[in-house]
Amino acid sequence: MRGVGEVGTAHARVLFALALGFCVLGIATAAFGNPAPGARPFPIEAGRFGVLQRDSGPTSYYRIIDDPFGRFIRGVYTPPLETVTLFADVGDGMRRGVERIRFRWRAWVLPVNGNECVPGRGDAAANVYIAWKRGLRWYSVKLAWSSEVPAGVTCTGPRNALVASDTIVLRSGPPTGVWQEEEIDPDSLFRAHFEGGNPAAEVPELQGIGILTDGDQTRSVSAADYTGFVLYKHVATASR
Repeated sequence: MRGVGEVGTAHARVLFALALGFCVLGIATAAFGNPAPGARPFPIEAGRFGVLQRDSGPTSYYRIIDDPFGRFIRGVYTPPLETVTLFADVGDGMRRGVERIRFRWRAWVLPVNGNECVPGRGDAAANVYIAWKRGLRWYSVKLAWSSEVPAGVTCTGPRNALVASDTIVLRSGPPTGVWQEEEIDPDSLFRAHFEGGNPAAEVPELQGIGILTDGDQTRSVSAADYTGFVLYKHVATASR
């Protein structure tokens, strides 16, 4: 167990990092690229994310920051809080046909010894979940910004009658304090992880997007920002 002095030092470190971030806010923000050809963007605003009660402790450690460059969600986890997951339902019109999902994230403090592939160390400064559902079974892929697992590694999660999940490490280690933009194809992602890569496999309905900053297993401070969630989908227009 970490001592009080060690936790206090880590807490001071996160406060310094966040204070520095306000001084340079927006300078390193990457611009969005061109959307998928012919697809219409459907943003998910920061205010649509709410606490996922079934997977969360009683105290939320997220807040919305109003910035001239756009609102974003900041998560700052400090032990011994219970972890809290935020979730945004994509809505009935986005259950099928979403071709791309884009978002931006920015890690500030990486949990010490966080490793998504090792039991008891599965903490990350930033995680983004993509969730689907077929019948009673939930499927999820967690996109992680890891402390030490190399980018590109997949950590296989549980498989049972009610849940199937994997973790993909998209980013690893520094640089921190810099926005990074990501883009995924949700249907291809699902097929690769849950249908053996079969391009003809049916994809269940998309449910939503979750975010998580945690450090409970390693008893570490962790911090990250999230913004710019956009779904891209072709929408038929009525002919005149």
